[in-house]
Amino acid sequence: MNQLNKIVSGINRLPSIVRSRSLTLFFARTVKFTGTAGVVVESLDTHRCVVTLPNRPRVQNHIGSVHAVAVALITESATGYVVAMNIPDTAVPVIKTMKLDYTKRAKGDMRAEAMLTEEQIKQIRTQEKGEVTVAVTITDAEGKEPVEAEMVWAWTPKRR
Repeated sequence: MNQLNKIVSGINRLPSIVRSRSLTLFFARTVKFTGTAGVVVESLDTHRCVVTLPNRPRVQNHIGSVHAVAVALITESATGYVVAMNIPDTAVPVIKTMKLDYTKRAKGDMRAEAMLTEEQIKQIRTQEKGEVTVAVTITDAEGKEPVEAEMVWAWTPKRR
């Protein structure tokens, strides 16, 4: 279990009414841009991460939807957080490939749900360096999937 996993596991033991708020505050302090944008961490464990972004004026584009870059932010956040939960403290995660296809207009708040398989978790925890393609589903307030994404995360040993 890495340091991040220990912290998040402690937060996950809090009453459910304060869990998401605590995760959100922790990551807003750690990854400052997510706090600036207003990303909400709904849930996080070693297998799955769900983050949301309310459709507010500060993250909107010219047509009133959540801006494309803000959608990329929640996609990168959800996939990165779930990978980071499994990486040894001796390694550092880095985004290698971020591919997003905007297939239809998004409406309302946005949600990204990232998941790792048992095989991917084992790979991350046992290989000194490597990469994984993290499954992620992006939905809008109507439950539609207006964006398709491919996120490849790599990890390498930390420099000493």
